[in-house]
Amino acid sequence: MLVLSEEVREAMDARRPVVALESTIIAHGLPRPRNLLVARELEEAVRQEGAVPATIAVLDGRPHVGLDKEQLERVAGEDGIRKLGHRDLPLAVASGASGATTVSATALLADLAGVRVFATGGLGGVHREWTVTQDESADLGLLARTRITVVCAGVKSILDVPATLQRLETLGVAVAGYGTDRFPGFYLSDSGHPVDWTLDDPGQVAAVMRAQDALDGPRSALVVANPVPEQEQLDPGLHARVLADALHACEAEGVTGQAVTPFLLERLVRLTDGASLSANLAAVRGNVRLAARIAAAWTGA
Repeated sequence: MLVLSEEVREAMDARRPVVALESTIIAHGLPRPRNLLVARELEEAVRQEGAVPATIAVLDGRPHVGLDKEQLERVAGEDGIRKLGHRDLPLAVASGASGATTVSATALLADLAGVRVFATGGLGGVHREWTVTQDESADLGLLARTRITVVCAGVKSILDVPATLQRLETLGVAVAGYGTDRFPGFYLSDSGHPVDWTLDDPGQVAAVMRAQDALDGPRSALVVANPVPEQEQLDPGLHARVLADALHACEAEGVTGQAVTPFLLERLVRLTDGASLSANLAAVRGNVRLAARIAAAWTGA
C-alpha cells in the first residue's frame, strides 16, 4: 500500500541514507506561499548533507513516502488537506482522503517503509492541566512501539515538559540530549529540565541505534533532543510573558481539546511578531541537517 518515490526507493535499495520529514508543517504550520519555500529548503538541506529526503503524506488514500515536485506543491497549496495522526490513517486510506501527516503518522509510515531516521520540530506531549483534561499527544504512545530515531527540539513549550519527560520514561522511550545535558524547549535552548544521557556526534547516535537492534527489546523509539542555537532561540523573557498571556486567554475563552495547541501557537506567533516562528524554523533546519548526518552514520555512508 505504501508508495515510495523513485528517489527514496533507489536510496533504500542501495542502502543510502534517507530522512523522513513530516508534512503538517507544510500544510498546516506555515502560511502560503512560505510553506512551499520552507518545504523545498528542508528537502534541499537533507540533500546537502548527502541524504535523501522522504517527505510523507497521504494523497487520495495512498500513503506516500517521498513526494515529487507536483505532490509537494499539492500538499502546500491544496485546500482541504486534512491533518492525520496515526489513528486516522486507516480512515484516510479507506475513504481516499488526502492529508498531511503529524509526528505519529509520519513515524509509523516511515517505520513501515524501513526509514529509520525522522526529523521534526517538536514532539507532542502531556498537556497542562492533564489531571483535569487527560489530554496527551498520540505521539508518545506511538513512539513507545515504533523503532525510529526522532531528531527534535524537545517538546512544544506550551506543554507540561516535566510530565512529558516522565511519561516518556514510563513508556520506555529513550531520550538523549545532543551535545547538551538539558532538555530543549522547542523555541528555547533549555526547557529548564535535565536529561540523563548526552550524545555528542552522529556516530554515537548510530551506535545507540545498533544497540537497540542488538538487544532486541521493545520496539521503542530513540529521541535525540537537539536544542535550537541560543542565538536563534526566542527570547526567554518574551516567551514566558506571551505564553502566560496565551494560557490565560485560552482559559478565558473556553478553548479545550485539540483546539488548544493551535490557539496557543497562533498567539505565540502573533504576540512575538513572528519571532516564535523564526525560532521554530531555526530548530527544524538544525534538526533536518543533524538527522541527515545520523542517517549517514547509520548506513555507513
